[in-house]
Amino acid sequence: MTIDPTTFWIVLPALAIGTYVIRLSFLGVLGDRPLPEGLRRALRYTAVAILPGLVAPAVLWPTATGGQTDPARLAAALVTLAVGIATRSVIGAILAGGVTLYAVLWL
Repeated sequence: MTIDPTTFWIVLPALAIGTYVIRLSFLGVLGDRPLPEGLRRALRYTAVAILPGLVAPAVLWPTATGGQTDPARLAAALVTLAVGIATRSVIGAILAGGVTLYAVLWL
Protein backbone atom coordinates (compact mmCIF):
# COMPACT_ATOMS: atom_id res chain seq x y z
CA MET A 1 0.00 0.00 0.00
CA THR A 2 1.38 3.38 -0.94
CA ILE A 3 0.37 6.80 0.21
CA ASP A 4 -0.34 9.67 -2.11
CA PRO A 5 2.52 12.23 -1.92
CA THR A 6 0.09 15.12 -1.47
CA THR A 7 -1.61 13.36 1.44
CA PHE A 8 1.79 12.57 2.95
CA TRP A 9 2.96 16.17 2.83
CA ILE A 10 -0.29 17.38 4.36
CA VAL A 11 -0.35 14.81 7.14
CA LEU A 12 3.35 15.00 8.06
CA PRO A 13 3.42 18.70 9.08
CA ALA A 14 0.04 18.32 10.81
CA LEU A 15 1.40 15.47 12.94
CA ALA A 16 4.62 17.38 13.65
CA ILE A 17 2.70 20.46 14.78
CA GLY A 18 0.34 18.32 16.84
CA THR A 19 3.23 16.57 18.58
CA TYR A 20 4.92 19.91 19.25
CA VAL A 21 1.73 21.41 20.71
CA ILE A 22 1.17 18.39 22.96
CA ARG A 23 4.72 18.59 24.33
CA LEU A 24 4.61 22.37 24.63
CA SER A 25 1.34 22.19 26.55
CA PHE A 26 3.00 20.02 29.17
CA LEU A 27 6.54 21.39 29.23
CA GLY A 28 5.92 25.02 28.32
CA VAL A 29 2.94 25.62 30.55
CA LEU A 30 3.98 23.47 33.51
CA GLY A 31 7.75 23.62 33.03
CA ASP A 32 8.41 26.35 35.61
CA ARG A 33 5.91 25.11 38.20
CA PRO A 34 6.39 22.29 40.67
CA LEU A 35 4.25 19.27 39.84
CA PRO A 36 1.99 17.77 42.49
CA GLU A 37 3.61 14.85 44.28
CA GLY A 38 0.97 12.38 43.06
CA LEU A 39 1.63 13.29 39.43
CA ARG A 40 5.40 13.09 39.93
CA ARG A 41 5.06 9.65 41.46
CA ALA A 42 2.87 8.48 38.56
CA LEU A 43 5.26 9.88 35.92
CA ARG A 44 8.11 7.80 37.34
CA TYR A 45 6.36 4.67 36.10
CA THR A 46 5.67 5.88 32.57
CA ALA A 47 8.71 4.22 30.96
CA VAL A 48 8.18 1.06 32.98
CA ALA A 49 4.61 0.89 31.70
CA ILE A 50 5.36 1.75 28.07
CA LEU A 51 8.37 -0.49 27.48
CA PRO A 52 6.55 -3.81 28.06
CA GLY A 53 3.76 -2.58 25.80
CA LEU A 54 6.27 -2.03 23.02
CA VAL A 55 8.23 -5.24 23.58
CA ALA A 56 5.46 -7.76 24.33
CA PRO A 57 4.00 -7.93 20.80
CA ALA A 58 7.47 -8.44 19.32
CA VAL A 59 8.06 -11.31 21.75
CA LEU A 60 4.66 -12.99 21.66
CA TRP A 61 3.68 -12.40 18.01
CA PRO A 62 6.89 -11.66 16.08
CA THR A 63 6.55 -10.84 12.41
CA ALA A 64 9.73 -12.82 11.70
CA THR A 65 7.83 -16.04 12.47
CA GLY A 66 4.55 -15.04 10.88
CA GLY A 67 2.99 -14.13 14.21
CA GLN A 68 3.70 -17.47 15.86
CA THR A 69 5.23 -17.48 19.33
CA ASP A 70 8.91 -18.38 19.13
CA PRO A 71 10.84 -20.16 21.94
CA ALA A 72 14.01 -18.20 21.09
CA ARG A 73 12.32 -14.84 21.66
CA LEU A 74 10.61 -16.05 24.82
CA ALA A 75 13.94 -17.29 26.19
CA ALA A 76 15.63 -14.00 25.32
CA ALA A 77 12.84 -12.03 27.01
CA LEU A 78 13.06 -14.15 30.16
CA VAL A 79 16.86 -13.85 30.30
CA THR A 80 16.60 -10.09 29.76
CA LEU A 81 14.08 -9.80 32.57
CA ALA A 82 16.13 -11.98 34.94
CA VAL A 83 19.40 -10.14 34.27
CA GLY A 84 17.66 -6.78 34.58
CA ILE A 85 16.17 -7.69 37.95
CA ALA A 86 19.38 -9.28 39.23
CA THR A 87 21.83 -6.59 38.12
CA ARG A 88 19.62 -3.50 37.74
CA SER A 89 21.63 -2.79 34.58
CA VAL A 90 19.66 -1.92 31.46
CA ILE A 91 22.67 -2.35 29.18
CA GLY A 92 23.57 -5.68 30.77
CA ALA A 93 20.01 -6.93 30.41
CA ILE A 94 19.82 -5.88 26.75
CA LEU A 95 23.17 -7.50 25.96
CA ALA A 96 22.24 -10.72 27.78
CA GLY A 97 18.92 -10.88 25.94
CA GLY A 98 20.56 -10.25 22.58
CA VAL A 99 23.20 -12.90 23.16
CA THR A 100 20.51 -15.35 24.27
CA LEU A 101 18.35 -14.66 21.22
CA TYR A 102 21.17 -15.16 18.74
CA ALA A 103 22.52 -18.23 20.61
CA VAL A 104 19.14 -19.96 20.67
CA LEU A 105 18.45 -19.07 17.02
CA TRP A 106 21.90 -20.40 16.08
CA LEU A 107 21.26 -23.69 17.92
